[in-house]
Amino acid sequence: MKTNRQTVAAVLKSLTAKLTDISDTPALDMQVLLAHVTGKPRTWLLAHPETVLTEPELAAVKEAITHLQQGIPLPYVLGHWEFFGLDFLVTPDTLIPRPETELLVERALHWLQAAPHRRSLADVGTGSGCIAISLAKHIPDLWAVATDLSLPALKVARKNAYYHEVQTRIDFLQCDLLPPHSNYLATRNHFDLICANLPYIPSSTLHQLPIYGREPSLALDGGADGLDLIRRLLKIAPEWLAPGGAIFLEIEASQGAAVLSLAYDTFNQARIRLEKDLTGSDRLVCIQTVGGNGLNME
Repeated sequence: MKTNRQTVAAVLKSLTAKLTDISDTPALDMQVLLAHVTGKPRTWLLAHPETVLTEPELAAVKEAITHLQQGIPLPYVLGHWEFFGLDFLVTPDTLIPRPETELLVERALHWLQAAPHRRSLADVGTGSGCIAISLAKHIPDLWAVATDLSLPALKVARKNAYYHEVQTRIDFLQCDLLPPHSNYLATRNHFDLICANLPYIPSSTLHQLPIYGREPSLALDGGADGLDLIRRLLKIAPEWLAPGGAIFLEIEASQGAAVLSLAYDTFNQARIRLEKDLTGSDRLVCIQTVGGNGLNME
């Protein structure tokens, strides 16, 4: 029986064309997909274009292409995605980790490394758990609470914590932002650091975006002006934040001035700054409160 022998080079050439209408990076997506199916690093495949794919590998690639053409994002097709140099399980119940969120992790990591006495974290709206887990992997004595309203998302986050062997240092809690303060553990009633990548897309804008219906709206919809959850978090943050603690908030590019205003309304004596991402867009609001040997974030 004649077999369908196709090399890596041939598959990349023939199937990349099928992704040109549904992806801004069809060649890269095809390489990532082949690496996933074959279990080989993408760089290895590019260095060995003559490698012949097996029939099961070809079948898996074609099935994945069909899913992509149906509008399923590549990370969901793969079932995992890289963030901050780590591999995370992702499902349609979780937001796909994005490179811009790495700025938040970088700044939080720097803050924690500069303050060895600060080792409690709240990751609000944890999703896949990528923020809390990335920080716990780099700070061996960090203790964290990771919250989310979505129980399915928390189940994925717990799996990721076990995979990265930080599950004993992260408590996963289903609640709306943070639990009622009086109901939480008396010994853990303050956090040195609060990080949040909350839904921040205005509802009307979200409904016009290609992402709508492809990733969970619960993780994207920020209400009428995109600030509903950020506004609510800032309102309750003072009772949770330890003296001298800090807050790092990821924001949508057009929200810088609005979030700064909300932050100053709540923390009028704090050091507050706005940071841009690598594209030059406003991306992160950093709030450093005073007292308790707080750090200068500059």
